[in-house]
Amino acid sequence: MARVVTANEAKSLGLPGRKSLELVSGETGARAVTLRLVEIPVPRAGEQLRGPHRHDGFEECIYVVSGQGVTHADSGEHPLKAGDAILIPPGESHVTRNTGAEPLVLLCFFPIADVMAGTANAGAAGS
Repeated sequence: MARVVTANEAKSLGLPGRKSLELVSGETGARAVTLRLVEIPVPRAGEQLRGPHRHDGFEECIYVVSGQGVTHADSGEHPLKAGDAILIPPGESHVTRNTGAEPLVLLCFFPIADVMAGTANAGAAGS
């Protein structure tokens, strides 16, 4: 059965250096997909930023809704702007940073209902 999930129902993930809302996941009834809306503000001096992480066993696709940034990954630095998408393969450590003068807004898609079960900080033992 189709279901609308409103922004008010989204789960706030409390990740450092960004606003991350999980709109669709296993918690909302999805069987094989997670969708997150992420907003990364313009960084402030001395701000604690999220470190690199990886997803073991599944990929991540990031679509840039607005703003500009760069994804730092094992494969290099990948500049991003509104309308771009980047595909991160399973196991590749990565982190996306805002490099612009306005918030960087992203849609992040995962082909799994529980992203946290397969996500680890870069260099940490798998999970």
